[in-house]
Amino acid sequence: MSGDRGGRGGGGWPGWAGRGNEGPLTKKGKSEIREMANFLRALKVNPALVLSSPLPRAWQTAEIAAGFLNLELRAEPDLGNGFNSAKLRKIISRHAGKNLMIVGHDPGFTNVIRDLTGNEVKLAKGGLARIDLAEGAERGLLIWLLPPKVAR
Repeated sequence: MSGDRGGRGGGGWPGWAGRGNEGPLTKKGKSEIREMANFLRALKVNPALVLSSPLPRAWQTAEIAAGFLNLELRAEPDLGNGFNSAKLRKIISRHAGKNLMIVGHDPGFTNVIRDLTGNEVKLAKGGLARIDLAEGAERGLLIWLLPPKVAR
């Protein structure tokens, strides 16, 4: 799930002057994430754990999703800025055998999807991707890529 939902500058917090990924979710972003979390619940998506970038926008996204799905949430620094396929493999090795939901930022997520699947894709802000990746496999299978509008 891409938590990179919000505006430039302000991002919905008065006085916020930080960079895009580091800002909070906007009201629209929160609403879209709630819709996506409800959509996941209706699909009976049930990962073992939600891992999130510690940056505010992704963390808020993960809190909403984990809350709606009644899942444990943990911060994962490797999902912050600079996320790539090598960092994903480290994360997967630490959580071997578990189905994970990970929340972070673009362009890292789009690049990792491309690296894992060979597909040229663009993950929408607030979007979801499901990739099935067998333990130890170099390549995964892109099962779906969903923008927030599908949950409406």
